[in-house]
Order: sequence, then structure tokens, then C-alpha cells
Amino acid sequence: MCVCRCAPCSGDGNIFMYVFMKLRREMEERCRFSPGNGEGRGGGVVGAARCRPAARTAWHRVGIPAVSVPLAGLCVPIGLGRCGPPNGVRGGGGASAASVAEATASGVSNRPPSPSCSIRAVGPLFPQAMSGPPRRGAPQSGPNNFMWRVGLEQRGRASPMPVLNRCVGTVMWELHPPAHGSNDCPIAIVGHSCALYPRQPGRDSDRGSVHTSSCDAEGRAPGSLQMGAQDRGPSCTPVQRALLSLTPTLERLQEVKGRVLEALEQGLSQQGQARSTMQMLPTFICSTPDGTEKGDVLVAELWQSRVRTLWASLAGDGNQNPQLKHHIYDMPGNIPQGSGEALFDFIAQCLKSFLQEIGSPQHRLPLGFVFPFSCRQTGLDKAELISWSKGFQCSDVEGKDVVQLLQAAISKQKLNHVEVVALLNNTVGTMMTCSTPEKPCEVALVVGSGTNCCFMAESHLLESVKVSSGRMCVNSEWGCLGDDGALDSLLTSYDHRVDRESSNPGERRFEKLVGSLYLGEIVRHAMLTLASEQALFVGRNTSSLATRGVLTAQHVLEIMDNENGMAKAQSVLEALGLQPSEQDCCRVQQLCRAVVSRAAALSATGLAAVLSHMCHSRQLEQLAVSVGVDGELYHTSVRFGEIMRSVVGLLAPECTAYLVPSGDGSGLGAAIVTAVALRLEAQRNKVEQVLAPMRLNHADLQHVQALMMKEMERGLDRERNAESSLRMLPTYVCHTPDGTERGEFLALDLGGTNFRVLVVHVTEEDIRMNSKIYAIPTAIMQGTGEALFDHIMDCIMDFQKKQELGNQDLPLGFTFSFPCKQLGLDKAVLLTWTKGFNASGCVGQDVVQMLRDAAQRKQNTALKVVAVVNDTVGTMMACGYHDPKCEIGLIVGTGTNACYMEEMAKVGTVEGDEGRMCINMEWGAFGDNGCLDKFFTSFDQQVDEKSINAGKQRFEKLISGMYLGEIVRHILLALVEEQVLLRGKPFHNLQKKDLLQTKFLSTIETPGLSLLQVQGILHNLELDASFEDSVLVREVCHIVSRRAAHLCAAGMAAVVEKMRESRGLEQLTITVGVDGTLYKMHPHFSQNLHQMLQELAPRCNVTFLQSEDGSGKGAALVAAVFCRQASHSSPQ
Repeated sequence: MCVCRCAPCSGDGNIFMYVFMKLRREMEERCRFSPGNGEGRGGGVVGAARCRPAARTAWHRVGIPAVSVPLAGLCVPIGLGRCGPPNGVRGGGGASAASVAEATASGVSNRPPSPSCSIRAVGPLFPQAMSGPPRRGAPQSGPNNFMWRVGLEQRGRASPMPVLNRCVGTVMWELHPPAHGSNDCPIAIVGHSCALYPRQPGRDSDRGSVHTSSCDAEGRAPGSLQMGAQDRGPSCTPVQRALLSLTPTLERLQEVKGRVLEALEQGLSQQGQARSTMQMLPTFICSTPDGTEKGDVLVAELWQSRVRTLWASLAGDGNQNPQLKHHIYDMPGNIPQGSGEALFDFIAQCLKSFLQEIGSPQHRLPLGFVFPFSCRQTGLDKAELISWSKGFQCSDVEGKDVVQLLQAAISKQKLNHVEVVALLNNTVGTMMTCSTPEKPCEVALVVGSGTNCCFMAESHLLESVKVSSGRMCVNSEWGCLGDDGALDSLLTSYDHRVDRESSNPGERRFEKLVGSLYLGEIVRHAMLTLASEQALFVGRNTSSLATRGVLTAQHVLEIMDNENGMAKAQSVLEALGLQPSEQDCCRVQQLCRAVVSRAAALSATGLAAVLSHMCHSRQLEQLAVSVGVDGELYHTSVRFGEIMRSVVGLLAPECTAYLVPSGDGSGLGAAIVTAVALRLEAQRNKVEQVLAPMRLNHADLQHVQALMMKEMERGLDRERNAESSLRMLPTYVCHTPDGTERGEFLALDLGGTNFRVLVVHVTEEDIRMNSKIYAIPTAIMQGTGEALFDHIMDCIMDFQKKQELGNQDLPLGFTFSFPCKQLGLDKAVLLTWTKGFNASGCVGQDVVQMLRDAAQRKQNTALKVVAVVNDTVGTMMACGYHDPKCEIGLIVGTGTNACYMEEMAKVGTVEGDEGRMCINMEWGAFGDNGCLDKFFTSFDQQVDEKSINAGKQRFEKLISGMYLGEIVRHILLALVEEQVLLRGKPFHNLQKKDLLQTKFLSTIETPGLSLLQVQGILHNLELDASFEDSVLVREVCHIVSRRAAHLCAAGMAAVVEKMRESRGLEQLTITVGVDGTLYKMHPHFSQNLHQMLQELAPRCNVTFLQSEDGSGKGAALVAAVFCRQASHSSPQ
């Protein structure tokens, strides 16, 4: 079996790939394959491949377990019988019973195959008729296609197929023309529990021969070694040990993925950030390009030894044809280690020279600054340098705002029209370059001289940033992963030496495993070690290898090449005076491939962790995302990308990643970031102009509070009552429950299209209720008053019969939730109908008397109405039974109202000065006299004009649930008109009145609701909203509901302050009984109300108690209090 391209081997091609072997039961869940046609992963997509049932059936008919091996983006089926190791090779380094059991359970065993079974691939690995262009790195189809099988003549022999057991391996195959009469072609697999590099016939000591020998290239008996295990026996050669140490197992990579996830989540949290080696730095980039970016932008990009300046003109055409001009300036050698001032002065001088060269106009030029070092950003244009790297160590910069330093240097050059608006690194630029309006790119990976990754994280997870919605690009700075020792098990002796010789020992350990700046050094140290062990360059002078930098990443990548790699290896090694043999060149090529393969696998492992985090944080079962990739390793090495796709597909099977090569991430990407920042700034200005009237400051709310108190005083005054928009109606409820109420009571609750009849049992232990709901047909709601009250009486009698109340003379409390003028506890004159009622002959009439008249018509002599109240008073009474301090009732639901216990001396509309009386404020009408016009926006006016009672209930239309959805809808229409929502396209559905109900606001603002779910809700409403649209809709909902809560707080502040002043108290302690769906169901309304009330009424200690059936139980308790007072006042 041959793994090199030595002349004696005369192979036609060599493919060396880093892949994972998955067992049948795992792979059938994750990766479907068709052995007959070679379909599988391809096209740069990491994800599950399709399966053709017929092909699977053909494979399974031989009765042999199978696994799928991802190679070069393909899923290649390999049949596994109960195969033993190759002749002369110890299986799995001496497999234990446990490992045999594990392998057998997975469809793999160390036992020889049954004499009756054969293993055969059903079809060629790379068929001639493969559709589409050839996959990157895949061998061309042709006469070298092969099949692997165990022929009939081999039955009963030890199978040449190595044992597989969850292995991560390096697969190499030679596409030799098969021997005459044979279709067999050998495959060598390096991995967990399998043979590693058996003797290479025709290459080593018996060059020219083709027979199989039991000795390997070192003249030793071949062996097998568990991946990651320490071999101490003579069977493992130095070359094998070196390659093994550079080949991590799948289990090890899964462990690394776990470490990345742990560091990632720690870095996002404020408490764990100090412990995390991944700093997870917010970039304050909250949007990807949408294709509308246009204008001229300037870019300054800092490289290792150069500065590049770039002028980009974007036309708003999807960033397809940007006009670019650029210039590269060599940096003097003393600047990277000099002063910070000198560095930034040099960058500014480059900008000035470039602008003079291109003859730029003097209008404002926004500048994007690409600064590829770790920074802690507090804004898109504010960033403090954390630490230098990549050979820079300029003084007096760390801990300072590099944007300010550059802006100051630009000012020195009198470039006053140039303004730094965005700072970013090349990773963020890569993400922006690869993003399109159709497929936004939300992850970027750079694998060049250094390495880094950024991604769009859910903003609410960024505890260090005060942004609660949307997403923000986070710069992971994962090059520092492992600085705490988390990756020590991966590090080889070569890695330790490279680290010690670096300019920052002990730091950026992950970058030193992956970055191209270090790959040549790792190979150099491996060569030095093997040379000292007489495994390379035997008898040669290797002193040249002791010099740093003699082997570069470019050398390593060229040596890896399948076609010219051996020749390049010979050329490079001869230039070092090493006079290599073909065997030396082959082994150096293997080392280069192993080092680069490990870098690719580790990069993919980090990417898999990021993708899994994104999938989980977005509460998705499957994630499909575009990943922008840049850096010389990815662009130069085809194999690097193939390995990444295979590894990501196995470590993150729930994610489909589209790897998108970046063209110019650092230059054009920075220009796009700057243009996006300008677009967002312009859009934000428009949004603020639209939303500004909805934002009420503390002074505004204090003004509303003062207006409310003024209207309350007018309403209580007999002379000025007619001037007030608050009716301040006396309810003749003069006492709240004290807990001594006992008895059985009836209650009637009429407030909408349905009404309830209840029987309430008040005992010393508790209150028990039975009730029944009855419907009121529309014809009766809008018919005659007599018919309405006859229907109500029929329902009461039906309820009495079903409850077996007979002719019991039970006191009845009547909750009548319509505006009334009460003339006594049991006398209320209807002022106007609302809520769709319009029964004739009722307005101006006593509703209690109309009910009594209906009882007489129905000959029900047992009806005893003792009190009529509205639902607000009922709410106060229901809560007052549980808390004697409850003297305020508040309803915030479909409508809104409040009541409170006022000192009788302050009630000028009722005779008497002793005690207190509950006042029904009917505060929904607050502002009907124009006193609130200042706070009425154009959106409120549109809602009012299209309501059924235009000009009335103005305060209610600002804060109640019936109207909030309509306010939101009108704001969204305005934002569409301003071209900042829904791409400015008018959606017919958004024109529909009442499209957005109050529950829409509650759902959209639910904590933890992902923006994808918000987007789904909008799509259900036939609104084609983007991710950014979803963020904006949520913001609008939040502003509208918060304004409603704050206005409600201003009204309640007026009530409690009025009570405190009326009672002459320095400090008031009071409880508010509250009911209503908006208060109870909206996720933030109650909290916003409480917080603002505390600010507006600091001398009042207010507690809120949610009512349980205030309109039903409350009415019964009013009747109970009346009976209690009547019994106390009656003669003994």
C-alpha cells in the first residue's frame, strides 16, 4: 500500500484528506448516502446529503454493516464485515473486550468475517456521469475509478480493511491502474483504533518490489495505535508518533467544541467574562447589508507592515458593482515598535496622500478603520485597545480609544472633512462582504496569519451591552482560546517550542495551532525532532532548521500539493542544504498535510461550536446560515475547505453552513460596514422623527398628573363640575369590607355581549361562588329597553331555578358597567350606552327601576336589588375584602376607569361632610375638554377620528387595550411611508383596521421571544418583514405600551396625591385593587406603571392587588356591606 508519490510507486494521483469516520447507526441519522452514484455533500454546503432508497437497498442486500466516510465533500460508503486488522498488524493496539463490545455494538468487530460473506462497494467512488462541475479537490472521474471488495478467494482470511471505531482519520489512496484481473485498490486510514502507515512497498527498503511485507518503513513490525494514546512500544515509529500527535480524534474535537461553547457563553455573560479566554467583544454592528447602501466612503486598513487606503463608491445596487480605488503604503520598520502617535500620524499621512492622488471632493467623507487587534468597543466609533499582537507593540495606545487617536492624527493633517464613523476588524469586514440581501451572512471566519470568528448574536445575551432586542455582531477573539490551559491535551512538543519562541509566550494558543504565521514553525520543529531521532535527513547537516522562519506557511501549502508537492518539497529542502531523499520529501509532505489538516479541523470545530450556539439561542431545531471565510489558508488550500465542511457537518449536524469565500473582507468589507452605519444612521433619524411625539419625559408626565388633579377638583366642585372632563360621580358606597360580612347574595354582571348571574356565599372561612354566563343577542342589545331587561330577568329566573334558590329573598348587587349618574346606592341614571349597546328608552332612566319593572312583569317578587355599581367599584370592593387598605379601584383592559374613597368634606356634589364615599371618576373621558391636546399625536388623532365615538373618551384611547393595536398600526404605516420599514413597500394588509389586537403587543413584547418568532408572527399577518423590520416593530410596540403605562401612572399619581392631601398626611400607604387584561396579561405594562408611579408620587406607598372577579364578587360584597351596615343601624 502506497501513500506517497515517489517515482518507484508510479501512482497516478494522491488524495490526502482529513475526515471523520462515523458508525452506521450514527451516520444513518446524520448523513444519507447513495453508494451507486456518489451523491453527498458538495457545493460548499455542510449538511445532510440525500439518499436514494433503491441504492440503500442494494447495499444492504449483502447483509454487511456499512458506514459512510465523508471524503472531499462526498459521502463514500465503505462496507464493514467483522474485519480484523491487516496481516501482521495488531488490531487497535490490542483491543480490550470492552472496545470489542463497543465496536460490535456499532456494527464493527475485530473478529474475522464469516466465510460466507463478502464485502463489496456497489458502485464506483467517482462515477463517470457525475452531474455538475467536479467538487473541489475530488479526483477526476476516469479509468482510475476503483471499487474495494473482498473477493471470493479471500473468504476466511483476515480482511485487509482496517478496523474503524469512531475515528478521525487521514485518508490517502493511490488510484493505481488495478492489477490484471483485480478491482482491488488499497486504502490506508489513520485514525482511532486502526492500522497506521503499514510498510510502504516500493518505497522503503525494498524499493521496486510490490509484494506485501510485515515490516514498515523503519524496518519494524507494523502496528496500530489508539489516537491520542501515548505509545511506548517499539512498534510505533517516530514518524508515526509525530503524525499521531498532530491528528486529533473525533472525541478530542468534540471536547474542544465543548470548551469553545463554555468559553463563548462565559464571554457573553458579564460575570463570566473575566474568566473566559474568548472575550466576545460587541462590535455595535446590528445589521447586515440590505443592498440599498450608497455613497462614497473611505477606508484605512492597517496591515502587518503596510497601510492600505481605499475609496469605495456604492450605488445602492445590492453592492454588486462598487467602484474602488486603493493604494498600499509600506510602513517604516520602526513604526510597529515605536510610539502610538507615530503610528496614527503615519496612517493619517497615507490618507492625505491618497486623497490628493485621487482628487477627492471636500464634502464629508465617512471613514471606516480596519484595526485587526483586540479592542473593547463601547460604540461603533469607540474602541479601546486591549492588547497588541502580530508583532506590534506601539507605546501609549493600550487602554485608549484608537478612534480618537486616529481622528486626532487626521485633524493634524487638516482633513477636517474626514470623520471616522466605524471601527472594525477584518473578520467583521469578511462577514459584511459575503452578505447579500437574499442571503445575509451572519458568521465570518478568518484563517490567515491569525484567526478569528465573529457572528450575529442575540442582543439580550450580551449582558455587557444595554441592548435588549435584535442582534449584534460579536467578535469572539477566539485566538486566545486555550490561554487558560483548556487546550493543553492538544498541544504537542512542537507547539510548546513554537509558543516559547514567539513574541507572546503563553498567549493566543489557539491561534498558534491554526494561524498560518505559525504552521511553518510547527513543521520546522517536527522536522528537527525527527532529524534528531534519525527518522529524517539521516547523515545530513540539519543546522539550517534551527533558524526561525526558514519554512513559511506558503512553503507548507505548496508542499501539500498533489501534483507538484513532492518537487516543491525537494526544492525547499535542498535550498536549506538538506539533500533530502524521496522518503524524506514524502515524510515532510505528510507532516505538512497533518499540520494543515489539524488547523482546518480545529477551525471547523470552533465554527461548529458557534453554529450550535446560534441554533440553540434562536430556539431552532435546524439552522441554515451563510459563513463568510477569508484568509490565505482557506483561499490557497482546497483541502482546507474540504476538511472544514466535513468536520462541521459531523460536529454540528443540526446546522447547514454555506461557506462563502470573501473577496476583500478587510477593504470592501470595511466600506460596506461604513455604508451600513450611514444607512442605519439615516434610518434611525427618520425613526426618531416618527416616534419622538410618543416619547413622554418626566416633565410631560408631571404635567399630565397636574392636569388630572385639576380636573378632579373641578369635578368634585358643585359649581364647576360641568367644566371638568372627569365626571367624578358619587357611588354612595361609603364603606369597604371589614371581614365581618356574612350571608348569601345574588350578583348580576352586565358589561358586554355576555353577562353573568352569580350566587355568592360569604362565610368566615372564605367566599364561594356559583355562576352562569348568558348571551345577549345583538337584536336585544339594539332593540328596546323593555326587551333587554325582560331578557335579563328571564336569565336570572333560570339561574335561580337551576341553583334551587326558590323564592329566597336574597340581596342583589348589580354591576352595570356603563356611564351612569348615581342618585343613591340603588339608583343610577344611564347617561349613555357604550360597547355596542343601543337599546331604546334607557338613556336618562334609572336602570335599577327598569330591572325591578321587569321583575314585576315576570312576577318575580323575590328580587331585592340593594346596590348598583360599576366594575371599577366592584374591583375595589373585591380586593378590599382581602386587604382593608384597598381604597382605590383600577381597570386597565379593553377600556379603563378608576375610583377611590374620597373625604365627604371634599365632595361638593353630595350633601354631608362626615365619612368617605367612593367616587367613580370615569377617567376614560379625561381630556375630552381639550386639556390633553398637547399630548395627542397624529396617530392618536387618526385612531380617534375612525372610532365610533370620535372626540370622546380621549384618555381611554391613549391607554386602553382596545386602541393600542390601532396606534401601532398607524405608526407602522408612517414608517413604511418613510422607507424605513418593509422596504417601503405598501402592504395592503397593513391598511386593514383592527389588524393588530392588544394581544399582538403582548406577544411581540414577550421576554425571551426570539426575533425569528416575531418575524413569524408578522408573516402570519401577511407582512413580509425582514429581521430588521421585526426589531423595529418590537420597538414600536414597546414605545406604545410604555406610553400607555406611564400615562396610567400619571393618572394614578394624581389620585393618590389627592387622597394624601385630602387626608392631611405626610405619607400615604394605600392599596389599589386592579383588574383588566392589559394590566394582567401584558409582560411589561404593570412593571412600567409601578415604577413610574413611584417616581411621580414619592410620598405615597402604593401596593397593587389583582382582583379576582371584581365585577361579580365585588357587586355581591357591596350588597353584603350594605346589609352589614343596615343590621348595625337597625334598632336592637
